[in-house]
Amino acid sequence: MIVQLAFLTITIAMALTFWRLVRGPTILDRVVALDLIALLSVGFMALYAIDADQAVYLDVAATLALIAFLSTLAFAWFVQQKGES
Repeated sequence: MIVQLAFLTITIAMALTFWRLVRGPTILDRVVALDLIALLSVGFMALYAIDADQAVYLDVAATLALIAFLSTLAFAWFVQQKGES
């Protein structure tokens, strides 16, 4: 029952974050929302790995976390370079 409650909580958080992604108002808000959606997806996959007792999903979650982190760093670098010009 706790796992289903955690799934519901992550789903609600993802829906609210998606609303922030669509609504904006700035590009930075959208990037933070997209990063949070990726983080929530990692949490969802980790929770599913626990529920299904399949460790292979943890590898996928770790890969998604790494890609999300690197994309956030790349966007921060882009914003910094744009501000210096």
